Amino acid sequence: MLNLYQFARPLVFSMDPEQAHQVTLKALRTVPLPTCGVTRSEKLTQDLWGLRFPNPVGVAAGFDKNAEVVGPVLRMGFGFAEAGTVTPNPQDGNPRPRIFREPSSRAVINRMGFPNKGALVFRENIEKFRHALTRPEGIVGINIGMNKDQVDPAHDYCALIRSLGPLADYLVVNISSPNTPGLRDLQHKDALAALLERMRKEREVSCDADNPPPLLIKLAPDLSEEQQADIAEVLLGGNVDGIVLTNTTLERPESLPERFRSEKGGLSGAPLKDKSTAIIRSFYRLTKGKLPIIGVGGVSCAADAYEKIRAGASLVQVYSGLIYEGPAIAGAMNRGLLELMARDGLDHISQAKGLDVSGKA
Repeated sequence: MLNLYQFARPLVFSMDPEQAHQVTLKALRTVPLPTCGVTRSEKLTQDLWGLRFPNPVGVAAGFDKNAEVVGPVLRMGFGFAEAGTVTPNPQDGNPRPRIFREPSSRAVINRMGFPNKGALVFRENIEKFRHALTRPEGIVGINIGMNKDQVDPAHDYCALIRSLGPLADYLVVNISSPNTPGLRDLQHKDALAALLERMRKEREVSCDADNPPPLLIKLAPDLSEEQQADIAEVLLGGNVDGIVLTNTTLERPESLPERFRSEKGGLSGAPLKDKSTAIIRSFYRLTKGKLPIIGVGGVSCAADAYEKIRAGASLVQVYSGLIYEGPAIAGAMNRGLLELMARDGLDHISQAKGLDVSGKA
């Protein structure tokens, strides 16, 4: 599978990035994809939030905005897939072009602005997946966001919890995309506390009281130390079950070509790797490891994933890495994780979590 993708990649990269993505989604919807690259090992299986993750490698939100290819994604060998970001109402997002690749830096800049078909279409797609006669193994998360014209963000988030919460294995509240005006303001301490309280109450009313979907918050990598401390204090207040770290960054390393660096939007891929890992390490310390972390940002191989796990993540996600490495990335990463664990004398992936923070390495 990997060799096939290496042959196909020049053709894919000759297209406009957004066109290439749409072609990929169409292929996944229409061409039967056999289970590939699946690495099964009890050493990689984890129970988090009452959910059994078959392995710690997942696909990040943004790849499957409308929950159209959840099944095919899991058949690639990923342990979980996070669909979205979905908003209550359909929206077109920002003007095109709005995705830019820089292959020499293994980087991507996007300023998408939550384009999606809305909650009704998303719900239909998730229900179709849930009711399929044959479903691949894996966990399905739903990433939720607000419409850009909404003046009361909690209204949109609560509406999505009401509509999609009962169908989600877990929910992620996206308040960190840099491409929706005012969204990152919700990361401020008081605004975040008020938002989480309203969402928690909505979840109590709308979802199964005995088995509500865990609620996670997705944060930006551009937070100051003071902001991180304030947010950690709010998160430990009990209204959230986990953290996704991190979204894309507004930072532009000087190593990037000037033409690419000047594009507006969020930067992801290899240049984000160290920055997101540092934030993971910081929040693992600040929360004393009490809140499970999903690490995302610049993960393209087993060593990248292992670094984030040792920094405090329980799970990791890929997106830009999938673009550059192809569909065999999940299997390769899981096999590599097993090798790295064996090198370090670890019997289970959970034993690696936070090793570089706890000092028990």
